[in-house]
Amino acid sequence: MKPDRTTPVYLDNNASTRVDPRVVAAMLPFFSEHFGNASSMHSLGCPAADAVKTARRQVQELVGASFDSEIVFTSGGTESDNTAILSALETQTGRDEVVTSMVEHPAVLALCEFLQKRRGVKVHHLPVDLRGRLDMHAYRQALGCRTAVVSLMWANNETGTIFPVAQLASMAHEAGALFHTDAVQAAGKLAMNLQDTAIDMASLSAHKFHGPKGIGALYVRKGVRLAPLLRGGRQERGRRAGTENVPAIAGFGKAAELAAAALDELPRIGALRDRLQQGLLARVPAATVIGDVENRVPNTLNIAFKFLESEAILLLLDRRNIAASSGSACAAGSMEPSHVLRAMKVPYTEAHGAVRFSFSRENTAGDVDRVLAAMPPIIEKLRNLSPPRSGDDVADPVLKSSYV
Repeated sequence: MKPDRTTPVYLDNNASTRVDPRVVAAMLPFFSEHFGNASSMHSLGCPAADAVKTARRQVQELVGASFDSEIVFTSGGTESDNTAILSALETQTGRDEVVTSMVEHPAVLALCEFLQKRRGVKVHHLPVDLRGRLDMHAYRQALGCRTAVVSLMWANNETGTIFPVAQLASMAHEAGALFHTDAVQAAGKLAMNLQDTAIDMASLSAHKFHGPKGIGALYVRKGVRLAPLLRGGRQERGRRAGTENVPAIAGFGKAAELAAAALDELPRIGALRDRLQQGLLARVPAATVIGDVENRVPNTLNIAFKFLESEAILLLLDRRNIAASSGSACAAGSMEPSHVLRAMKVPYTEAHGAVRFSFSRENTAGDVDRVLAAMPPIIEKLRNLSPPRSGDDVADPVLKSSYV
C-alpha cells in the first residue's frame, strides 16, 4: 500500500500542538533586534523585560489568576509539577505525606516514586473507577494532619476525564494541606478562573495550546510560600533562577492570549469529537469509549477496539496521513497498556487496542470525514489478519495498576 500524500490530519494535540504563526511572529524579534537580557538595567534589556511582563499578564488572564505576580515561568509542565510538590514538602512544617492519584502524568508519579523510595515520603495513590473518576471516599481517608500537599490533575491526558479540582482543593485546605493541580491538559480547553478556587498551585505548558515547546508556568497563589527548585540568580522574584527564555516566554504569552480569545471555539471542537465518536461506534463493531463521556474536556476521545493492537491501527492510520496516538506505552520490550488504563481496570482485550484522538481549534469536519472513511477498512483488515481466538471473551483478565 502506498502512503497517502494528501494533507495530514493531525489528531494528536494532547501530545503537542502546531505553533500558531502569530505566536512565531511574536517570538522572532527576541532572537534578533531585541536580544537584550530581561534582567539588564540598560535600555537594550527593556524590550525583553517588557515582553516578559506582558506575557505574565497574558497567562494570568487565561487562567483567571488574581495577580500577574502569581505566574512563575518554568521550562514546562514537568518542572512546574516537580517544583510544586517539592516546595510543599519543604515549606509545610511537620507534614511529610503526599496525596495523588493512580492516573497522574509521569511528571508527578515518577517524582512521587522517587520520594517514596529514596526519601521515605509516604505517598497515597488514590484509585479511580471504570470511567476514570476519582474515588472520593479514598480521598477523604487519605487526607490527614501529615498531608503536605495534594497533587491531582485537572484533566487526564489520555481520557480527558475531568477531576473536580475546586472541590478537591477545598477539602485539602480543610485538612491543612496545600493543593496543586497539573492543569496542562485543561488550560485552553476549559474556562479557568483560579482566583475563585482554593487551588494553591497549578502547572501549565505552552505547547498544549499552540505555543512553543520548552516553556511553561507554575501558578502560585499569593501568600503561598514557594521554595525554588533552581537556585542562583534572582529571576522570577527569586522563585526560579536562570536567564529568562524571552522568545519562548513571549510566545507563551501570545499563545495564552489566543487561547483565551478562542474559548468560544470549544463547543465546535466538542461537536467534532462527538461526531467522530458516534461515527466510529456506528461503523466499527466491538468499539468502546474509555473515560467519563459526561465530564471530559471537549477535544479528547479515547476509544478501544477489542482484540486489536493500537500500534497496528496507528501504523495504518499513519499510512493514510492521519496522526493519532496510543493508549499504550512500550515497556521492557513488550507493549503494555498505560498506567491510566490499568488503574481504570480496562479489560486486557480492550486496553491493547486503545487509540486517542485529540483535537485542536485547527481541526475541521473534513478531518473527521477522513478518519471515518479510513477506520472501518483498517479495523476490518486487522481483524481478518488476527481473528479472536476461541475463549478470548472468557479469559479477559482485568489489568492491575502498579500503583497499588
